[in-house]
Amino acid sequence: MINFSLFVATVLIWGTTWIAIAWQIGPIGIVLSVFYRFALAFVVFIIGLAALGRLSLPSQWRFVVLQALCLFSFNFLCFYKATSLMPSGLVSVIFSLATIFNAINARLIFGERVQSRTVLAGIIGALGLVLLFWHDVTVSLDLDVVQGIGWAALGTMFFSLGNMMSRKNTAHGVTPVIANAWGMGIGALVLLGVASLSGADFILPNTQSYILALLYLSVIGSVVGFSTYLIMVARLGSDKAAYATVLFPIVALALSTIYEGYEWYGTSFAGLGLTILGNLVMFSRIKPA
Repeated sequence: MINFSLFVATVLIWGTTWIAIAWQIGPIGIVLSVFYRFALAFVVFIIGLAALGRLSLPSQWRFVVLQALCLFSFNFLCFYKATSLMPSGLVSVIFSLATIFNAINARLIFGERVQSRTVLAGIIGALGLVLLFWHDVTVSLDLDVVQGIGWAALGTMFFSLGNMMSRKNTAHGVTPVIANAWGMGIGALVLLGVASLSGADFILPNTQSYILALLYLSVIGSVVGFSTYLIMVARLGSDKAAYATVLFPIVALALSTIYEGYEWYGTSFAGLGLTILGNLVMFSRIKPA
């Protein structure tokens, strides 16, 4: 029951954060928006842990820092950039292929075998993405979408590497909650440095949509969402935890259709279906070859 609750919470939270990211795009630079998100998340996290008497320092910092770079700074710079170039729902679909990235990175970092189903899932998922973006890339030749695909894929790679660092933290006795709390603070410091070096003007937009999106992304999307997901990683492993990515793109694309006017084509439906199928293949019960 606990695993199911974590799964449902992750799907609903991460399915809705993509449209909130879109609402943050525009008023100020991307680096500042991501900085505000994780700076606020860090403060909320630390205060909450202190109030519960659960605040402590990690037993080691190396993988906490690496997790921070991959999960709470560089990856979101990529995702925000991708969202500025194409509908947020499409970004979420690319991100859903984290299941494939996780399997590959687990092989490279932990020496785990890449199963035949992973190869098949990768082929199906790649074909799904081709169909999903077919109209934008081959019919209308939207160069922004092409760039967005690249940024979203890079962000997903960073995210997957962050998953691997989370597994390292767990192996060293650092819980996902503690790693997240301090990782968000470290990520915010890195983003602050990037913003300062780029000469950013530190202003906070006062529009209702931006403030609400910031609060939702910081508290629900970051503090709650990452905690539920990485607790699943610790309980089930990175491959099974990433199964949540099978469903949340449907939520994200539905919201993108309503709020961003995303247009559906026959190839779009086929592409989404194949992408979901690729993720399902990753968790099939068929004995791998």
